[in-house]
Amino acid sequence: MASKKKPTPKYASVMLIDDNEIDNFINQKMIEGCGFSANVYVHTSGKSALEFYQNLARAGNMPEELFPKVIFLDINMPMMDGFQFLEEFEKIAVEQHGPVKIIMLTTSINPIDIEKANKGKFVSKFLNKPLTQMHLDSI
Repeated sequence: MASKKKPTPKYASVMLIDDNEIDNFINQKMIEGCGFSANVYVHTSGKSALEFYQNLARAGNMPEELFPKVIFLDINMPMMDGFQFLEEFEKIAVEQHGPVKIIMLTTSINPIDIEKANKGKFVSKFLNKPLTQMHLDSI
């Protein structure tokens, strides 16, 4: 009986940033199950995600596949919300590690949030939770 070979993931590394641990767990399983990415960094705050990214950049000579190419970002989080994360990320993003797509993944349906997100330099989509295979296929 031949074993079924797993497809090559679309991205080497992605990042989830959401203060809701249950959402992170479900989204991580969806990402892994759909073969979207083999490596999923999970952060429950924008601050820890920024520090992680900065540490990768500072380390120098890190393999490019360690840098997340897609970041799924929630808007409503304590201490540092998604928009504050975007503002700080735009200051530190390391272009030489390739393009980064930020996907706003949120429960917000506020048109002001959508408009504000679309002004972000790295924001490529605004999706409503939950993350689905159809969402992943569209990225």
